[in-house]
Amino acid sequence: MATQPHDDLTETGERRRDFIYIATGAFAAAGAAVVVWPLVNQMNPSADVLALASIDVDLSPIQPGQAIKASFRGKPLFVRRLMPAEIEAANKVPVSELRDPQSLADRTKPGNAEWLITLGVCTHLGCVPLGAGEGENRGDFGGYFCPCHGSHYDTAARIRKGPAPKNLEVPEYAFKSPTSVTIG
Repeated sequence: MATQPHDDLTETGERRRDFIYIATGAFAAAGAAVVVWPLVNQMNPSADVLALASIDVDLSPIQPGQAIKASFRGKPLFVRRLMPAEIEAANKVPVSELRDPQSLADRTKPGNAEWLITLGVCTHLGCVPLGAGEGENRGDFGGYFCPCHGSHYDTAARIRKGPAPKNLEVPEYAFKSPTSVTIG
């Protein structure tokens, strides 16, 4: 019976020591979080950068078959109003034959298939393709042509020929009205 109180004391002592270790570790973790948070938080974008995170584009001056260039987050942006013949040509292409398979419907908003909005950055090495400006080379498929390494995009800005691995990127956007779109 003399050993029993000694065993209880040792067991109780170990429990207290475990609690102290856990409490010390929790306190250290909380202190580290307090120190690290300002360092991580300073990497978030500032308010002036967030204000430029989206842009509004007026679509009313763009005629069928025309495109405009704008700047979005420091990158060129192409807004093209497709003609019915261009929409028909894009829809006739079997998606299974494309390197980056997407239909025109995947790249436009429902009910607004005539409006194609893409970033004007070639997915090969980041050059700016031609085809948005009047009289520019539109490549073999009537969309965009990258003069740096010869990538050809069709009327839906899908890669059809050349070294580019993917279609031109479609940014997030939403129509505010039939003639106005917010990008970003």
